[in-house]
Order: sequence, then C-alpha cells, then structure tokens
Amino acid sequence: MTDQEQALDAALKALRHRDRSAAELDARLAQRGVGDAEREQALETLERIGYVDDERFARARAEQLAARGSGNALIRHDLERRGVAPELIEAALSALEPERERAAAIATRRGRSVKTARYLASRGFEADALEEIVAPQE
Repeated sequence: MTDQEQALDAALKALRHRDRSAAELDARLAQRGVGDAEREQALETLERIGYVDDERFARARAEQLAARGSGNALIRHDLERRGVAPELIEAALSALEPERERAAAIATRRGRSVKTARYLASRGFEADALEEIVAPQE
C-alpha cells in the first residue's frame, strides 16, 4: 500500500464512526505520522467525493448541540476548536432556531428563575437571551 493509500485509509477509518471537520482529520493524520503531501491529497480526495464537508459538518454539529440545550457561544467555541472556518460557523448558527427562543423553551421547562438563567449562561447562552428569562412576566 502506498503512502497515499495509507493516508486515505486512515482518514476513512477516522470517519467510520462520526463526521469530522477537515482540520480534525488533518490533525489526526499528522498525529499518525502521515506526511504533509499525503494528508493534503487524502483530504482533497475526501472533499471531492463528499466524505468531508465542513459546511455540512458545522450545520449538523450546531444542530446537535442546540438540541442538547447549548447556546450560541458554546456552539461557536466547539466549532472553532474543531477548526471550522468562521464564515461556516456563522452560517450554521444563523440556520438554527433563534437563541432567545431556545432559551425561552428551556426556561419554560425549568421555570423562569435566576437559577435557570445561571444554567443557561453556563450552557453558552448570550446575555440578551437571558434577559427575558429573569425579567418579570406580565
């Protein structure tokens, strides 16, 4: 098996259980000692055939985290850590239900209180999404 084939095989194994960003795959291949040229070629091949797509990855990861009750700051941080480009992160966030609505849904389940506001803040919700939670209801 050539170095290129080994690089492609290692990348495919990394994708077997879950989708990954191009940066994550690149780091994983580098950790396995795959050379720069082989990594680049493997990633180009996988992007060309649609196995690696950072836009799809960012959208799916953002949806997954939002469904688990995460706010935009936490989602943004997670995607940045995974090497997703800023414009793809913003596009993924804008495709989600607005953060205020997600926060309101959680507050409805947990109760509108300072404790809930602290919980939401710890989950990465921005201050403007929290204002409505602690504001008196009419």
